[in-house]
Amino acid sequence: MTIQEAQQQVDQWVTTTGVRYFNELTNMAILTEEVGEVARIIARKYGEQSYKASDEEVNLQDELADVLFVLICLANQTGTDLDQALQQNLVKKQTRDKTRHKNNEKLK
Repeated sequence: MTIQEAQQQVDQWVTTTGVRYFNELTNMAILTEEVGEVARIIARKYGEQSYKASDEEVNLQDELADVLFVLICLANQTGTDLDQALQQNLVKKQTRDKTRHKNNEKLK
C-alpha cells in the first residue's frame, strides 16, 4: 500500500464507518495519547521500566498503526499530501544533514 492509498483508505473509513473526522484539536490530543501508548511499550520492552499485568496484552505493531492512522487523519484534514511531504522532507534532510551525523563525535 502506498502512502496515497493509505490516505484514501483512511478517508473512506472515516467518512463511512467513522461518520466524520474528529476536529483537528481532538485528533492532535488522540495522536498524543497514541504516541504515549507507544512510549509506554518501548519503555518497558527496551527500557528499564517493568511490566505490569495490564501491559501483557499490549501490541507495539498495533499501537504504531494507531499513531499512523491518526497522523493520516490529520494530514487528510489539513490537505497534506503525505507522500509529497515525506519526499520533500527527505530531500531537506539529505541537504541539511549530508555530513552532520557523519561528523558527530557522539555517533562514533
